[in-house]
Amino acid sequence: MNTTELGFQLALLRTPRVGPRTYRTLTGHFGSARMVFGASLASLSGLGLGKETLEWLKQPNWKTVENDLRWLECEGHHCLDEKDPRYPTNLAEIPDPPPLLFVRGNADALANKQIALVGSRNPSVFGEKLARDFSLALTETGFTVTSGLALGIDAAAHQGALDGGGITVAVAGTGLDQVYPRRHAGLADAIVEREGALVSEFPTVTPPQAMNFPRRNRIISGLSLGVLVVEAAMRSGSLITARMALEQGREVFALPGSINNPLARGCNALIKQGAKLVETVDDILDEFDMSRLPSKPNPQWQAPTEETDDECRRLLKYIAYAPTSVDTLVAATGNAPEDLASLLLSLELQGHIVSADGGYSRIR
Repeated sequence: MNTTELGFQLALLRTPRVGPRTYRTLTGHFGSARMVFGASLASLSGLGLGKETLEWLKQPNWKTVENDLRWLECEGHHCLDEKDPRYPTNLAEIPDPPPLLFVRGNADALANKQIALVGSRNPSVFGEKLARDFSLALTETGFTVTSGLALGIDAAAHQGALDGGGITVAVAGTGLDQVYPRRHAGLADAIVEREGALVSEFPTVTPPQAMNFPRRNRIISGLSLGVLVVEAAMRSGSLITARMALEQGREVFALPGSINNPLARGCNALIKQGAKLVETVDDILDEFDMSRLPSKPNPQWQAPTEETDDECRRLLKYIAYAPTSVDTLVAATGNAPEDLASLLLSLELQGHIVSADGGYSRIR
């Protein structure tokens, strides 16, 4: 049994049916987590707590708490309560901030001005490139990029920030003694090594449960000044993050897309509902009265350069920003597939297109 206040805080965090609001109700009523566990059964029952909760408060599983404390003994591991000066001010202002915040890495990074960048777990190649480019450009303007360490757009956002030499924060839906998905263990290590942070409200050994990921989305938006959505279907966790951002009084930005692209429908719907349509990073900076340094590049799609010969330039006009099949290009240009092959290879080598989903997508 751990008799420190932190030990009691961790035990209260693990109490069944005690979420952030009940946690605050109990500590506010009794004065501290330690006092909650010292309270009489009668006084606890008077607060409407259920049988399972009362049983835990009278006999908590201290072994699970010891597991949390062992994790916290490792270098670079932190647990912030709301009295800790490193607890992020933006997050503390949302309706139900986490009472405890576990951090692996640079806890001071949570005080940085942040933009959340979220989107589909199964994006197009075009969408991934957009996420990387916007993330890189945001870090070059001084923003920290925040996302959820998920597959797809989240991973591209974190990687773009790292590629730009910037800082990125990843909010997990599990305990920080594990990385989910496992394939992002290297990415998680890189985030920490580059002065970023992994963050979670969940204690150790918390598995990747579906219900935890929508819950963690309020932290992604809560840490940030605004949320940029890149490729999201109509039923998407990214739209949950955007809705939470609106409820928290944050700015919401969205990249528009083709009406024929299912991954653009969520973004287009957000724009219809009042999200700001974003074409360049300057559209985001304008909302925060920030100016771009003239030397910094702006991710936007450029016309073909002079190095592209006339045949390639003509072909590029028929390639959409969504996958375009070779059959479509044959029908549009009248050229044989074997004649198109060398032109497509040239455009791909020059960085104008990428091979994707059985066809080719334009990326600039």
